[in-house]
Amino acid sequence: MAVNRTPVLKRCRALDLEPAFLGYDKKSHRNPQRSGRKISEYGLQLREKQKAKFIYGVLEKPFRNYYKRADRQKGPTGENLLVLLERRLDNVIFRAGFARTRREARQVVLHKFVTVNGKKVNVPSYSIKVGDTVQIREEARGMQRFKDIAETTGRRLVPSWLEVDKEAMSAQIKEYPVRDAIDVPVNEMLIVELYSK
Repeated sequence: MAVNRTPVLKRCRALDLEPAFLGYDKKSHRNPQRSGRKISEYGLQLREKQKAKFIYGVLEKPFRNYYKRADRQKGPTGENLLVLLERRLDNVIFRAGFARTRREARQVVLHKFVTVNGKKVNVPSYSIKVGDTVQIREEARGMQRFKDIAETTGRRLVPSWLEVDKEAMSAQIKEYPVRDAIDVPVNEMLIVELYSK
């Protein structure tokens, strides 16, 4: 399986992205060397795509498949793409505050700590539907790891499309997110322009 091992802060600097969007508190104190060259239109489009892939932890082939699915749906393709990415199980775990970062959320899912509607699911890309209940398994809730996570993410804002019960460590999907509720700094229109060439 392909894994991107580039240090997170280095990648954030390259993409001009705040580490907070990935769940990291750290700040990079290095000043990136900016060249005076103007970025081409293609360069801007590519950077937006790389930013979205990096934030959600998706590689090129699955990302292209998400784009194709978004293109087949009704409504604006760019918005559909972001909604599909937000509906990933690992992202829902991160948004609900059951993991500090998206990478940790992916690991929580892979280690079979998560159930969807009472069934164990260990696929980070599993697509959540309206009415689904995502929960951390009862045996795992008592672990020190999850106590630390709850302490760290206790003040994190939960999006309006999720209903979270912190005590039971469960989240219910009330509705699909709309673009205004998705706080990622990505210009999805540039991604659509890039793929529609």
